[in-house]
Amino acid sequence: MNAYLTFGVAALVVLLIIVLVWSLRQRRRQTQRNASLQNLLDLADRLEADLKTCRAGLQQAHAVMSLNPDLPAASEQDAQHAIDAGLRALLQQRLWIRDRSPRASQHELDDAARSMQATRDRLQPLLQALTQAQIDLNSAMREHLRREADT
Repeated sequence: MNAYLTFGVAALVVLLIIVLVWSLRQRRRQTQRNASLQNLLDLADRLEADLKTCRAGLQQAHAVMSLNPDLPAASEQDAQHAIDAGLRALLQQRLWIRDRSPRASQHELDDAARSMQATRDRLQPLLQALTQAQIDLNSAMREHLRREADT
């Protein structure tokens, strides 16, 4: 009888250890999943901010360059269409996050985050170039206004 009791207690301890290890693994997976989802949402917010910054910079640049800012040039319309397409694609990503992320695998979440980060990485040099072009354009306009004022 004593051997059965010892065996029963040992089996119970092993079972408790298995349940504890399983619970810790599940918690770690859920924590990782939550972190991945939060990262994905943060990337979406930053990408949206980047696109809106790009849109504002392009609008400002075209307004300065055009003779009549109320009639956008074809290149401005092309740029607007590109930004709008980026924002629509981002909306599709946000809808995917809303609808699919609860059932998505960790791999799918990681792939979506990598894709969004790659998009931001490709957009950053363009934003930097736009910022530099805006600085150059502002300097040229100040110089032009200064020359006109001198004459």
